[in-house]
Amino acid sequence: MTAITKALQGLKRFTTCDIGDALVKLKQPYGGFLDGLQMISPGAGTSIYGPAITVKMVETNSPGPTPPLHFADANEAGHIMYIQQPKGLPSACWGGLMSTRAQQLKSLGVMVDGRVRDAQEHRDMGFPVFARGTAVLGSNGYTRASEINVPLQFKGDLWVYPKDILVGDENGVVVVPPSLLEQVVELCQERFEIDEKTMEALRAGEAMGPTLKRLRK
Repeated sequence: MTAITKALQGLKRFTTCDIGDALVKLKQPYGGFLDGLQMISPGAGTSIYGPAITVKMVETNSPGPTPPLHFADANEAGHIMYIQQPKGLPSACWGGLMSTRAQQLKSLGVMVDGRVRDAQEHRDMGFPVFARGTAVLGSNGYTRASEINVPLQFKGDLWVYPKDILVGDENGVVVVPPSLLEQVVELCQERFEIDEKTMEALRAGEAMGPTLKRLRK
């Protein structure tokens, strides 16, 4: 087991809130929070953790490269596909057929910085889908895939790179650079232990202010 694999296993004990707090301490831009992405379909569990496969979408008539395969076929077992769609479009760039293909390839889920459709189909098949919103329109005439496994800028200094660790749950989505993974797990564990003591004190009737001052130094 590699160090990254071991750290990833440790990361699965924590929520996106825990991870985001740790990333803030590590000065990661925006705490790694992919603001606006929400759970559309929860899948079999309530959270997913895995390395990213990135897909850049462009408007249909935009110049530039086209992948040699349909981007849904680029899904891999144990990975999460992250798709970036041009802003402001009324169309979706992911639907039920694509989730069917991704599930057959044993993908862990998909995260779309944009819109998806066929929400109930994803839920019925138990495939995890996160997105900025939904739409009734498909991608035809609106968007196409341009590049696969390239760095994608989410906002400001926050980027999603291929193999970055994506985590999604009902709170939202965060991205963790592999170089920070072990430090994030350590900080999450430290905060978890502090939060347990804090919760115990609050349940015992202690006031919030003094309790936080005492335990969260």
